[in-house]
Amino acid sequence: MNIYFYNYPIGKVGIADNGNAICGIGFWDGNAPRDYTLQETLLIRQCHTELTEYFNGSRKAFDVPLYFKGTDFQKKVWQALIDIPYGHIKSYKDVAELVGCPKGFRAVGLANNKNPIAIIAACHRVVGHDRKKLVGYAGGLGIKQALLELEQKYKN
Repeated sequence: MNIYFYNYPIGKVGIADNGNAICGIGFWDGNAPRDYTLQETLLIRQCHTELTEYFNGSRKAFDVPLYFKGTDFQKKVWQALIDIPYGHIKSYKDVAELVGCPKGFRAVGLANNKNPIAIIAACHRVVGHDRKKLVGYAGGLGIKQALLELEQKYKN
């Protein structure tokens, strides 16, 4: 697997591919994790271009191929995250209902925590039950807030 790092308005982000699809977008420290080669591939570069467009407000959906490794339930949750429209938010309970597990909001939270493809599988769009409180984000709540504000700025 390959990984390459880019600086965005929210800080350094790593993009990883498995040769066929993007398999990771995250907030690594800039060092390639074990079992990854530090290499900018065409697929990683395509994802970088799409993320750059996202950050400048000209992209609201992504075309890059994705590969999720996880349980069937996690994959359902991650697909539900992709399906949350740009500039909108859902609660953990809303997502649990979307994946057919209405009382599974804690399980949704755990799946969010394991989301390997941040920003595209938009776990930043999932908030507390009151739809206001920001809870949990791998990159930190400051980054979550920044992503939500970015999307509100370019929503229309």
